[in-house]
Amino acid sequence: MKYAVGQAIALTCLLTACVDNSEGVPIAEEAAVSDTTITATTTPSSTMPSDPDVDTALPGIVPTPPPSAPGGGCTLSGPPSEQVSAAVPDPAAPTITVALPAGWSTTAGQGDVGLRLTGPDQMWATVTIAKTALPPAEAFERYADDAVAASDISTLSVLPAELCGYSGQKLLGSWADAPGSAVEFGDRIAHIPTSTGDYLVAVHVQAPAQTPGFDPLASPLLGEFGIVIP
Repeated sequence: MKYAVGQAIALTCLLTACVDNSEGVPIAEEAAVSDTTITATTTPSSTMPSDPDVDTALPGIVPTPPPSAPGGGCTLSGPPSEQVSAAVPDPAAPTITVALPAGWSTTAGQGDVGLRLTGPDQMWATVTIAKTALPPAEAFERYADDAVAASDISTLSVLPAELCGYSGQKLLGSWADAPGSAVEFGDRIAHIPTSTGDYLVAVHVQAPAQTPGFDPLASPLLGEFGIVIP
């Protein structure tokens, strides 16, 4: 799916009947047809990319840095007691450290899912670390396409979220397959090149629509995360 990007450009496919939830995200009342709304927002950059091959048409795309050497990456600030790390079986994959919200528990993931987190009121999250052969713009587009394809009726907003010099985005959206089954979600994704290959890291958090206290954009899980290259 291609995105038209401006200060705030929305591509809308004839929504059926919509109501506003507490976060202001439209949720369709009837799943009669497949409806999708996508909004992409960019912010001005003080530096222009020096790499002419970099696709900056999508938010959060920056010139790809050189592959990170072992021991490289960036550190997550804050008390270690309020952090948790995610790792996958791939020995060359980066280890990701995220903030652990108060009242949340964790369990180990499987495969590309390095960590699962469970919060109150049916809130939950995952940290995925997957090898990718795609450059940042294409990897992010495919991830967004998969997100909107998960439901017949969905909305998705894309925000720039560069991280430690790596290309990154925040995705905010909702799914509604049937009345009363809507969920809200947020993702923070980053494209991390290493000397052995590139990785797409995704922190995903979701909860039933209108869950009290759930705000994906304000969630510590969608804040900065730490990266360690083995």
